[in-house]
Amino acid sequence: MLKKTLLTTAVAAAGLVTLGQAQAADYTIDIEGQHAFVQFKINHLGYSYILGSFEDFSGEFSYDADDLDASSVDMEVQVNSLNTNHGERDRHILSSDFLNADEYPTATFTSTGFEPTGDNEGVVTGDLTLHGQTQEIEMPVTLMGEGEDPWGGYRAGFEGSTMLTLGDFGIDMSDFPEAMHELELYVTFEGIRQ
Repeated sequence: MLKKTLLTTAVAAAGLVTLGQAQAADYTIDIEGQHAFVQFKINHLGYSYILGSFEDFSGEFSYDADDLDASSVDMEVQVNSLNTNHGERDRHILSSDFLNADEYPTATFTSTGFEPTGDNEGVVTGDLTLHGQTQEIEMPVTLMGEGEDPWGGYRAGFEGSTMLTLGDFGIDMSDFPEAMHELELYVTFEGIRQ
């Protein structure tokens, strides 16, 4: 399921949703100031939810409000940075039973398109590689805001979420209830214009 979480990287593609007034610009996702998060939620046996995050990731995006087709986003997640606040469970998720982080240490997302759906909203399409398998995904995204920061820089912030089916990435969930076969991936971040 963590591999699905890597899809969260795809959410980073939310940068494409930038529908503001800025012209084409390159942004680096701000991971230094704890202004970016890749998180997931998955059902636990039909009784409750497990919440988790990936704490080591990076990414960049470009966008042009007047030519969204020229926008792009790339993200990379270090799978071993998975954290569900329970060490034993984390080790199990990272094992060959699920994410197999030793063999597939990174998950990546590369956008291939963006479709506006409303003011400051759209759907990012891209290739998510997780557990050694690449699938095209779509993620609805929202531009949270953009503008100058107190330190003389310019920032843009986005969020997005999507549902991922773990079996699509070769993660065998057949021994678990159907409610556990999907997870929700949530990504939110600020980008700093370069």
